[in-house]
Amino acid sequence: MVQSLSELQDIKQRFLPQINERLQSGVLAPPTQILVCTSTACVASGGDTLYKTLRKEVKAQGLDVRVVRTGCFGFCGLGPVVVVHPGAVLYCKVRDEHAPYIIRKHVVEHKIVQELLYENVSGGGERISFMYDLPFFEKQHRIVLENSGLIDPEDINEYIARDGYMALADVLARWTPAQVVDAVERSGLRGRGGAGFTTGKKWSFAAAEDSPQKYVICNGDEGDPGAFMDRSLLEGNPHAVLEGMAIAGYAIGAGEGYIYVRAEYPLAVKRIELAIRQARRLGLLGENILGSDFDFEVDIALGAGAFVCGEETALLRSAMGFRGEPRVRPPFPAQKGLYDKPTIINNVETLANVPTIIRHGPEWFAAMGTENSKGTKIFSLAGQIINTGLIEVPMGISLKSVIYDIGGGPPPGRKVKAVQTGGPSGGAVPADLLDVPIDFESLQRLGTIMGSGGLIVLDNTDCMVDIAKFYMKFAADESCGACTPCRAGVVQLVGILEKITDGEGTMEDLKMLEELAYDVKDASLCGLGQTAANPVLSTLEYFHDEYLVHVRDHRCPAGVCQKLLGALAGNTYGIDNLH
Repeated sequence: MVQSLSELQDIKQRFLPQINERLQSGVLAPPTQILVCTSTACVASGGDTLYKTLRKEVKAQGLDVRVVRTGCFGFCGLGPVVVVHPGAVLYCKVRDEHAPYIIRKHVVEHKIVQELLYENVSGGGERISFMYDLPFFEKQHRIVLENSGLIDPEDINEYIARDGYMALADVLARWTPAQVVDAVERSGLRGRGGAGFTTGKKWSFAAAEDSPQKYVICNGDEGDPGAFMDRSLLEGNPHAVLEGMAIAGYAIGAGEGYIYVRAEYPLAVKRIELAIRQARRLGLLGENILGSDFDFEVDIALGAGAFVCGEETALLRSAMGFRGEPRVRPPFPAQKGLYDKPTIINNVETLANVPTIIRHGPEWFAAMGTENSKGTKIFSLAGQIINTGLIEVPMGISLKSVIYDIGGGPPPGRKVKAVQTGGPSGGAVPADLLDVPIDFESLQRLGTIMGSGGLIVLDNTDCMVDIAKFYMKFAADESCGACTPCRAGVVQLVGILEKITDGEGTMEDLKMLEELAYDVKDASLCGLGQTAANPVLSTLEYFHDEYLVHVRDHRCPAGVCQKLLGALAGNTYGIDNLH
């Protein structure tokens, strides 16, 4: 049991040397550590088997080399990823059969395996060996992801070596709850789950409630197609989330917390369960934490995969064992939440920011980003782009910089057409507006949202009408049915879009499509329905000509809509002529 800050620091000093070795780049020396990504993406392509094979090879040859599992490095499309230290030499698309070769050539002979290095397609095809030299990392600013790909997420000691739980120890020793709330508010941290509400203000509402029982809930119900930020954080740095929850509990006077996570994320669930057990064993969760009079316990609530449960009141009902349906607010959860007790609900990324803010100070955090959007933001970069994966960038960076400087741009011969931000609740930003800074207000002015952080790049092979239809079908499937505008309105939007993509749409349909989209937006009960029509409204605004081609010419310029392919051969309109 750890009883004080000094005992935590003793653990840090014992494990810090092996962590520091992983931070060196450009230093080729006899390898002592091999890090293997075992996040969901890399496991799906053989990362777990690769990890076991590398361990067997090292043991069989009697080598003094540690093989360490890690969370996501970020290069999800090039996995499994392996990094050898010292030197941070990164190998991509490593297969099980490559393991003996890496051990022999790199570990034994101290030679880099050139054919497994990252190939910089957008930079002339050069091979880059040192991870931190990759353009993919150059413009990132990894704060929440600072431990992902660096530490073993299943070893609490490695988290402590990276100053883990030091913020909690400091808070319990020297801070009042009011000071914690004030610091989080002064930092400017806003909710990373989509709405962007000020975190400190939300905490202050719950802290002001006079109740012997309060709750902290971590919202890990990440359901956007193509989004994997929260899942990756839970897989790669689970203790940061637990520490953030404990600090939040101390700040508002809560003694219990729940992580609401999808059952479809088995690896995330496994690692957070393990992290909870480890923290309890060391006395960092439970009673009298770090010798204080503060008690805080965390459990897991498994969700069944309903997108609507990302909305906080629907999440609360689901966590209590009821059907996940939103309710009218007020009262807000901060006043009347789980079991009718004051409850704060923050998403995974929001809570993972808290320990860093406490350690470095609110002014440090507030110095990053823009005037109204502070800090950094994690995005899952997907779609028609060379470097897909998990990234963390400072607020205020442009979409163009993310796509071209970090993502490497579209595949050769393609042109970026738009970027869908915010998933089903967001909208499409056209290529000629990609200079927009990434912050809450700028994206909102373009008719989209930041959301939880999904960024899907679309190119000239994508049909924007079909994209709108895809998201409307998703919203129709995920609607809880509690209110008519969402339950019936979204289904009608799908029907109109299907008419258009089938070549049966009329100009009257286009008019009805826009009117109905605004009706759904204005009259729906919760955030799902209120934002469901955003993909329709944004594509109608920025790609209206593409709708017209479908309706007037009965053609799909991108060649996606199956029932219009017969007319494509004579199409001279062309996707490049639409704007």
